[in-house]
Amino acid sequence: MWYSSQLWMLLLSIMLLSSSSYIAAGRVDKENYSVKTSVFFSPPIYLNHGSVQDKYYHDIPFPRGHIAIKSFDGEVVDENGNSIPLHETYLHHWVVARYYSQNEAKDGDLEKFIYAGNSGPCRNLGQYFGLGSETRKTNTWVPDPYGIVIGNPMEIPEGYEEKWLLNVHAIDTRNVEDRLGCTECKCSLYNVTSDQYGRPLANGYVGGLHCCYDETQCRVKEGFNGGLRKLYLKYTVKWVEWNPRILPVKIFILDVTDTGDYPPGSSAINAPFSCKVEYSVPSCDSSSEANRECVDIRKTKVVLPHGGDIIYGVAHQHTGGVGSALYGEDGQLLCSSNPFYGKGEEAGDEAGYIVGMSTCYPKPGSLNIKDGELLTLISNYSSLRMHTGVMGLFYLLLVEPQPKLNTLFSLQEVTVPYLVEHWWVLLLAGGIMAVVAAAIYRRRNETDSYQMVVN
Repeated sequence: MWYSSQLWMLLLSIMLLSSSSYIAAGRVDKENYSVKTSVFFSPPIYLNHGSVQDKYYHDIPFPRGHIAIKSFDGEVVDENGNSIPLHETYLHHWVVARYYSQNEAKDGDLEKFIYAGNSGPCRNLGQYFGLGSETRKTNTWVPDPYGIVIGNPMEIPEGYEEKWLLNVHAIDTRNVEDRLGCTECKCSLYNVTSDQYGRPLANGYVGGLHCCYDETQCRVKEGFNGGLRKLYLKYTVKWVEWNPRILPVKIFILDVTDTGDYPPGSSAINAPFSCKVEYSVPSCDSSSEANRECVDIRKTKVVLPHGGDIIYGVAHQHTGGVGSALYGEDGQLLCSSNPFYGKGEEAGDEAGYIVGMSTCYPKPGSLNIKDGELLTLISNYSSLRMHTGVMGLFYLLLVEPQPKLNTLFSLQEVTVPYLVEHWWVLLLAGGIMAVVAAAIYRRRNETDSYQMVVN
């Protein structure tokens, strides 16, 4: 009995030592956890009254190496770094996409590029980061211990480099005839009948991206031509060096216009045209307005072949948006995201514009999307007036569910990365147990022999 008690106490001591080692290691990691901040500027964006710039910039400055992105924020500024309000320059959107480029390839050598899109079903929405007018007051922080992992040498094809592409779509609305009409890209204000590729506009298409492409001009008030100014997209990236305790998240971008109509031989993974990106909201009739029912509700069903635990969620809407929500197959609300409208004149609080979107940060492991689950995405817009070129996107960060191991006494939850990194603790414990067991066995044999002689 004495030997069993001693062995039991020794095992407890070893487990406490292991647990203490884990806690100490976690504390050291937290103390050494250093978030780095990098601030960059796009090439100059030149705008006159009513003009549009929708440029793509390859190989932009970006943090390099095997790292984890913690946040990505952007805004339009002037040459002195001053924030430009939306009622002067409307930031329709900015997006940042990852791609691989063959060594020594030039920007025009598209056949030497491999675009590395996100994990969502919309192949024409493959960006990693992106927002619009809401950019200044929408939280993009990825909570610990998660991160958007990039620069993994195991993922970069041999002979290629990881690079980043920036697209900035900005509309100058100084002294225009119809500011909202310009930001909603109404074709009549841009005097265009064909899209950026020279194709005639579809019948009934009255506004959207096909009318406010690069170098187009929205109608300005008489006598207000000119007004050239030079602006930049300032983007701030926060990141940490990669370490094994970081849990990589996957990016999913869902679109309420996703029809699920995939071309023959394709699927949700490789279909490029099922997501229409934008749509129009018709105005409600007088009876609906009298009953205060002027809300346009757009809904679609989306299947994610591979799910995971929800870490973060946020919607993207344009002026007129009143909120968006994502539901699970069982009807459970997974995330709702609502707009903040400005009330003043200063940048970040512009009256009538969406200046931020609420975000979702569920408790890790509390909300899960199963593989192949049928989700319902809803986007709501006010229909008191007609809106053109609106969007109903939903941005999700998912992580693979993490298996957990508990000690015999539930002293500490030990994750798999910890066991892999601290294998020596288990090896040491096993070695000590073997030595102690052998010593106790030898001691017991000696005692038994002594008792036999006495008898």
